[in-house]
Amino acid sequence: MFDMKKLSLRTMVSVLSLAAVCAAPAMAADKSVAVTAIVEHPALDAIRDGVKDELKAEGFEAGKNLKWEYQSAQGNTGTAAQIARKFVGDKPDVIVAIATPSAQALVASTKTIPVVYSGVTDPIAAQLVKDWKASGGNVTGVSDLLELEKQVDLIKRIIPGVKRVGMVYNPGEANSAVVVKSLKELLSKSGISLVEAAAPRTVDVGSAAKSLIGKVDVIYTNTDNNVVSAYESLVKVGNDAKIPLIASDTDSVKRGAIAALGVNYYDLGRQTGKVVARILKGEKPGDIASATSSKLELFVNTTAAQKQGVTLSADLIKSAKTVIK
Repeated sequence: MFDMKKLSLRTMVSVLSLAAVCAAPAMAADKSVAVTAIVEHPALDAIRDGVKDELKAEGFEAGKNLKWEYQSAQGNTGTAAQIARKFVGDKPDVIVAIATPSAQALVASTKTIPVVYSGVTDPIAAQLVKDWKASGGNVTGVSDLLELEKQVDLIKRIIPGVKRVGMVYNPGEANSAVVVKSLKELLSKSGISLVEAAAPRTVDVGSAAKSLIGKVDVIYTNTDNNVVSAYESLVKVGNDAKIPLIASDTDSVKRGAIAALGVNYYDLGRQTGKVVARILKGEKPGDIASATSSKLELFVNTTAAQKQGVTLSADLIKSAKTVIK
């Protein structure tokens, strides 16, 4: 029979410790996720929050079993490159890059650490991936690519007989340049011209919009980060000059656009978070194909329409998911 009295204290401690370890439930090792965005504005912030909330739902909670770090480049591509280098040096389990410039900086900085992009309109044109298939490398993500045909249909629906569409954008942002090229070709098929106004910096948005006064019937904006960051300056021009503003970013409707048919960016963040969770659980980013969101929502702003000299049809208002008055 086992004589407990003959066991040394040290042996007893060892036996009890081993028993405790064997009896304890297996705990998942802490994971780390670093997140960066080119700038802070409602759409990109919604992506960030969606990622964080989805990770919590998947069992990875910041401050508990997840190390979460977020940094914004404040609209500066040089800062985006610095953040990319820092994050690569920190070696987190996954890096999330929100918007094209931040994603490009990360992809240029590492070929080993998993990078998940989000809020990138055209990841192929931005040279993040070669195609929409699984990359086989360290990059995957979720795009906010929109069907431009539906954007044009919305413009025609709000401004019947439109002949000239203005667009303020940053020519240095790859996604915006791609949209301008495709939109110009698409509009020309309907006998509509696209009038461009370059805004390479956030502070240029207002003056670029003013340059379109008297030249366009409507101003359309995509998810260009410079434009979205300074959308209030665009709204001022639209209201003062009675130029209707139509966006592809639904948050811009709350800020003064007449309408937008776009992605719900919080949902896009949740979708991105699912991809990040899959990687944290062991999947390789190169085995996960890039994806888009097929869920579009129509937002309209009746007060903005009145200020910009447009009367929205009852059918359009009825079809909107959200009506802002």
